Amino acid sequence: MAIISNAVTIADAGAFSLNLGSMVLIKTLTASSSGTLSFVDGASGVVLDNTYSSYVFKFINIHPATDNTKLTFQGSVNTGSSYGVAITSTRYYAFHRENDATPTFEYDGSEDQAQGTAFQNVTAAIGNGNDEVGSGFVRIFEPSSTTFVKHFTASSNSYHGLDGALTAFTGGYYNSTSAIDAIQFKMDSGNIDTGIIKLYGIKAS
Repeated sequence: MAIISNAVTIADAGAFSLNLGSMVLIKTLTASSSGTLSFVDGASGVVLDNTYSSYVFKFINIHPATDNTKLTFQGSVNTGSSYGVAITSTRYYAFHRENDATPTFEYDGSEDQAQGTAFQNVTAAIGNGNDEVGSGFVRIFEPSSTTFVKHFTASSNSYHGLDGALTAFTGGYYNSTSAIDAIQFKMDSGNIDTGIIKLYGIKAS
C-alpha cells in the first residue's frame, strides 16, 4: 500500500521508515567516583562513526566529588589515545537564586575558547551537597566527516553552589577535518562521584 499526498507518492512497498530521525540508545556509562567517562568508537559496544548523522550525550544527575566544579568534555581523533582537538566555542548563561535575588543573563567570555585545546565546560559549577547535581546534553554533528569542522551544541542546568539554578548554553566546533572518534567527560577538578551519561545516535531524516 502506498502513502500519497497531493498526488505524490511519498512511500511505497515498505520504503517509508518511521525510524528516520529517531534517537537510538548506543551506550550508558554510570559514574562511581570516576575520574573520566569515555566513549570510544569500536570499544565496548560504542558507535561513533558515520552510522548516524549526529550523536547526543545526555548526562543525568552528575554529582561531583569536589564542591563547585564543572562537567567538561573533549574529543579525540586517535580513538582516545589523547584528547585535545582545537575548539572554537561560545557560551552564555542565565542564573536565578532561590531567594529571587539578582537574576543574571550574560555572555561568559571566560569559558569560551578560540582555537583552544582544553576540555570545554558544559555545565556551570555544581555543588557537592547531597542534593546538588547537574543535568543536560551535548550534541555533535557529523563527527566522522573528513571534509568539514564538527559542530556541537550543549545545554545544561546545575544546582549552583550559591543556591540557585544556572542554565548554561554552549556551542562551537572542533576545528579539524579528522574524524572525531572518541569523546571524554570529566569534572574540571576531582572525580564524578555519581551520575549517568547516555550516548544516542540520530539517523538522518
